[in-house]
Amino acid sequence: PVMKDSPFTEKFFTQTLDHFNFNSFGNGTFCQRYLISDKFWQNGSGPVFFYTGNEGDISDFALNSGFILELAEQQGALVIFAEHRYYGASLPFGKDSFSRPLVGLLTVEQALADYAVMITELKQQLQADNCPVIVFGGSYGGMLSVYMRLKYPNIVTGALAASAPILSTAGVGDPRQFFRDVTADYEAVSPQCSAAVRAAFQQLQDLAAQYRRIQSAFALCQPPSAPRDIHQLNGLLRNAFTFMAMLDYPYSTHFMGNMPAHPVKMGCDIMLRGPDLLANLRDTAAIVYNSSTPLSCFDLYNLYVECADPTGCGLGPNSLAWDYQACTEVELCFESNNVTDMFPPMSFSQADRRRYCSERWGVTPRPGWLRLQFWGDALSSASNIIFSNGDLDPWANGGVRRSLSSSLIAINIPEGAHHLDLRGANDEDPESVVRARKQEAELIAGWIQISAPILDTDPGLSSSTE
Repeated sequence: PVMKDSPFTEKFFTQTLDHFNFNSFGNGTFCQRYLISDKFWQNGSGPVFFYTGNEGDISDFALNSGFILELAEQQGALVIFAEHRYYGASLPFGKDSFSRPLVGLLTVEQALADYAVMITELKQQLQADNCPVIVFGGSYGGMLSVYMRLKYPNIVTGALAASAPILSTAGVGDPRQFFRDVTADYEAVSPQCSAAVRAAFQQLQDLAAQYRRIQSAFALCQPPSAPRDIHQLNGLLRNAFTFMAMLDYPYSTHFMGNMPAHPVKMGCDIMLRGPDLLANLRDTAAIVYNSSTPLSCFDLYNLYVECADPTGCGLGPNSLAWDYQACTEVELCFESNNVTDMFPPMSFSQADRRRYCSERWGVTPRPGWLRLQFWGDALSSASNIIFSNGDLDPWANGGVRRSLSSSLIAINIPEGAHHLDLRGANDEDPESVVRARKQEAELIAGWIQISAPILDTDPGLSSSTE
C-alpha cells in the first residue's frame, strides 16, 4: 500500500523502452509504476482521470493532489496517477539509468508516448473503451497534460494544466521574470522585507573572503575556502526563498519537504526581527533546510545541488533525471541580477547552459526545439485546455494567463501559490481557489458530456434527427 487508508493500489505496467526507434532496443520493455483507484468509478461508463506524472515519486503527487479524487467522487471517475519514466521506481535500466547513452531515452516525447500507450491498454483491460480521458498535471506535469492534448487528441478529451510554465520553459519570455516574481512575493508582505533580504546579501558580499566569519554566521559545517563556495552559498540561500514562494500555502504542507503555513510571511518576520541580518538570513533559509530533520550545521553541497535548473533540481536520483531534461529539451535560463530582484547577480545564459550540459552530460541543448515541437505560444488551434495559475507562484507568468479562445481557458487565482487548486479542499483555502475548482469542475463535466459516445443501438433511428 502507498499510504495508510489509501484509495490507490500500486501497479506496474509493461512499457516499451523506445517508442520511436525499432532498432535500438527492439521491443524491449521496462516496468512503469502507476497508482490506480476505482473507488468512485461508475464501471465502464465513468470518465478516466489521468495524472501525467512529473519529476518525482508518483506517490508524492498523489498525496498532494486531493482535488482530483474529490472531483472523481463527483463525476464517477477512475483515477490513475502514472509515474514519469526515469523517476521514482520507474527506472528503465535500474541504477544504470543515468549512464550514457542509456539516459538518452529520457525525453518529453517518450514520456508522452508512455502515457498514450498506458491509457490505451489500461482502457482495453478495464473495458473502458468508451470512457473519455481527462489529463491532469501540475508544474512540469501540467506541461505534459497540455502536450498530451496537443499530440494525442485522439486519446485525450481535455486537460487541466495547473501552474504549467509552458512558455518560459520553451524560451518564450524574459529570463528576469522568475526571480523578479519571487521577489515580488516578499515585497508584497512588506517592502522592508525585500529590502532586508537585499541588505543581508550585500553584507555577505562585503565579507568577501572572511571565510571563518561566514562559516560562523551561517553555521556551515565546513568553512568556505574559495569564491565558488560563496557562489554555492548564494545559490542555496536564493533557492530557499524560491521554495517558500512556490509553496506559500495557507496551511502547513508536506510536499517537496515540510513547509509551515504562510512561509513567505514567516520568512519576512524572521528577516525583520532584529539588526543581525546575516543571522536572520540564515534562520530564514532554515525554514526550508531545517524542516525535515534538525541539523547542527549546514552542509553547503549536500543541501542544495547546482544544476541546469536555476530554481533547483532537488536531491537524489530524481534530481539527475531533471538535470538531464533541463540540459536537453526544457529551457530554464533564468537569472537574478540584483536590479529587478533582491538576489545576488547570478546569470544562467544559453552559453552557461551549453558549457555546463556538455561537461555534465556530454549533450548540447537545442534551444527552440520544445517551442517548435509543442507549439510555444501558437496554441490557437488547440482546444479543451484549462491553464490555471496562482498569482503568488513565481512560475505563473511563464504560463498562459489569458484565455485564448472559448475552450482554451485561463483561470487565475489571486491568493494561490504553485498549483494550489490541485490540492484537496481545506478550511484555510482562500475563496479564489474554491471558485477556481468549481469552474474547473464545470468545464471538465462539460467536456465529458460532449464527448460521451452516442450509442446508436436501434438501426432504425438515424442520428440526423438531433
